[in-house]
Amino acid sequence: MSGKAAARIVGALALGFYSGLVLAAADPHQLNLPEPQSVIAQQIYDMHTMLLWICLAIFVGVFGVMFYSVLKHRKSLDYPAANFHHSTTVEIIWTIIPIFILVGMAYPATKTVIAMKDTSSPDITIKATGYQWKWGYDYLTGEGEGISFLSNLATPKAQIENAAPKGENYLLEVDNRLVVPVGKKVRILLTANDVIHAWWVPALGVKQDAIPGFIRDVWFTVEKPGTYRGQCAELCGKEHGFMPIVVEAVTPEQYAQWVGEQKTKLAAATVDVNKEFTMDEL
Repeated sequence: MSGKAAARIVGALALGFYSGLVLAAADPHQLNLPEPQSVIAQQIYDMHTMLLWICLAIFVGVFGVMFYSVLKHRKSLDYPAANFHHSTTVEIIWTIIPIFILVGMAYPATKTVIAMKDTSSPDITIKATGYQWKWGYDYLTGEGEGISFLSNLATPKAQIENAAPKGENYLLEVDNRLVVPVGKKVRILLTANDVIHAWWVPALGVKQDAIPGFIRDVWFTVEKPGTYRGQCAELCGKEHGFMPIVVEAVTPEQYAQWVGEQKTKLAAATVDVNKEFTMDEL
């Protein structure tokens, strides 16, 4: 390899690295996970970051030695050819080091997976049912017990058909949001009515398949008020991309107010239905 060829390779690598930095500065979420908003999401984020640094260190070490060897011992420098023989010591070293690296990576990963599966002692339990193509929510325990509603895509049809400019939350807005209080452990029971769906909200660190005939569960505790968006992450039919998930985390006081409003609406709807049945009987 000539000196000019080596310079071109180094230049290409530098340009690629610089381009990555520019993209990261423009929109860091393009190259990373979204900002974590729950305990589990924070653990996932921290573990992801740690593993990336480990991978970067391995990359720099391996390719650093490789490029040094290629450039330092190339023929154009009149470096004499040599016969290499195996070294038991080197082979033991490069077997033991990866074992320690893998164990170091497996320990935090195992802790996080165990924490993700610990759905015991929730403050609120909500059943989420996947349909083609919407979500149904039933509040089973807590203040909101008895509240049920469907959550449908709210993006205007004109935007979908390119007859109007795309909105800020294009394909990520719903008519009825899943409302939860901050600081409370929320357990989501997941199932489906037709095909396999998946309930995925990246900022909360939750993703679980919803399978017909089975009950799966997942949990989260939102740390601060806000709106957190996700989508079905399992190919479930022609409108798979049209069943978003929107979780609205509010203060306990706002949650109590929302529960009161929902129960008032439910009571009013029940009265209307009873009136209709009475009129039909007459």
